[in-house]
Amino acid sequence: MIKSMTGYGRARETLQDRDITVEVRSVNNRYLDCTVKMPRTYIFAEDAIKGHVQKAISRGKVDVFVTIDTTAADVSVVAVNEPLARGYYEALMQLKTTFALEGEVTPAVLAKFPDELSVTKAEEDLESVSADICRVLDKALAAYNEMRSIEGEKMAEDIGGRVDTIETVVGKVEERSPQTVAAYRERLENKMREVLQSTTIDEGRILTEAAIFADKIAVDEETVRLRSHIAQLRTMLCSEQPVGRKLDFLIQEVNRECNTIGSKCNDLSIAQDVVNMKAEVEKIREQVQNIE
Repeated sequence: MIKSMTGYGRARETLQDRDITVEVRSVNNRYLDCTVKMPRTYIFAEDAIKGHVQKAISRGKVDVFVTIDTTAADVSVVAVNEPLARGYYEALMQLKTTFALEGEVTPAVLAKFPDELSVTKAEEDLESVSADICRVLDKALAAYNEMRSIEGEKMAEDIGGRVDTIETVVGKVEERSPQTVAAYRERLENKMREVLQSTTIDEGRILTEAAIFADKIAVDEETVRLRSHIAQLRTMLCSEQPVGRKLDFLIQEVNRECNTIGSKCNDLSIAQDVVNMKAEVEKIREQVQNIE
């Protein structure tokens, strides 16, 4: 089933004490353009995120928003600056000996001096964190694709109904066209006889020339191609693969055949039929612009 290029999906999960939220949204675009917005601390996961997006989406302007709350996952590591602590200790012992001071040089005493102890954040397993983010991303993409499929189904129904209308009108054109050609041929023969009545010319030649010119307004080839395009449109609407670009090209061909019929015909009824077909084609074209 076809999918829309516009959609939204969101997922949230807590993994390894990290609260991860991922949102995916997109609008129409000729090609795939993915932008990832996330905390700079986790920028290392950007390539992996884009890789998952490329597997799920073929085209569109896609924005991925990643929010990570690591409050519960923060692990602090306390480090001792041993050379500095040893220097403080030796200095204190020297003062104690030199001035005959009493008291012990305990860890509590040493800890009061600056820069002996430092607190840092524990290093993270980058691959593990990246995998967790992509896991939540996949859930957001699943919700996003479900929304696009629902919208795509509605679009397919609308396009299918308009294709049916075009096919019905094509049938009317096919039914009316022989009568139009015959009437044009008769008028042309009469006009040629009127113009050439004072000259001597073969009657068979008049009929032949009239037939040749009359065939130029026949639209049999155009209606056959239109029916072929209609059949392809219906096949594409049922495809599981992205067909937006193909549909866009095909609807241009349908429009071209309608224009050709309009330029050939000199019948008011067919001219009105062409207007109706072109109106449906334009509405289909608008829908196709939003199909992946």
